Amino acid sequence: MSGILNSSIGRKFAMALSALFLMFFLLQHFAINILSVFSPTAFNEASHFMGTFWAVQFILQPILIIGIVFHFTMGIILELKNRKARKVSYAKNNGAANSTWMSRNMIWSGLIIEAFLVVHMFNLWWHEMMVKYIDPQVLDPNRYYHELVEHFQSPVIVAIYVVAFVFLALHLLHGFNSAFQSIGANNKYTKALKGVSKVYSIGLPVGFIFIALFHHFAH
Repeated sequence: MSGILNSSIGRKFAMALSALFLMFFLLQHFAINILSVFSPTAFNEASHFMGTFWAVQFILQPILIIGIVFHFTMGIILELKNRKARKVSYAKNNGAANSTWMSRNMIWSGLIIEAFLVVHMFNLWWHEMMVKYIDPQVLDPNRYYHELVEHFQSPVIVAIYVVAFVFLALHLLHGFNSAFQSIGANNKYTKALKGVSKVYSIGLPVGFIFIALFHHFAH
């Protein structure tokens, strides 16, 4: 594994795999959260299952945390190495003319997303851990919807969500295609894949923003 990560291609491939894993998680996370808009009961049931099923808690959750840390760390490593390469390239060419704003600022959008994850985990995930393992007598399977609605009553929290998901959209607009290119998915389906990437990269963050605004203004 260390040998693979020591090569430029290996690092990009590993980065792409972690990105695809996190994109799949985002889709699953959205599928559960959008239930809160249409059916509080369904949202409570899905959330309770995800929060109590042993395989999710003790296998998938640690894998997710490792995936986030790995993706963030690998992103920094790639950015530092790319900056060294860009110094020579920019001396010969106009870097802004040969790349998009999103591709040049992936590290900054990534840092903003990472900061949001810290806030998100402190407000929701850490609270969930306290309820389940420190004060389990309040473990009510119907509490999830109420807690979500209460969470989004704060205009500050909603504003943080909106800003974070705008940057997530910018991050995904470049990262989605880049991930598939890194694993060699450049073929006759590339054009269709770009269309899917735009729908995913814009639609998913907009969906999360809609959930936050819906619960803020509807209650």
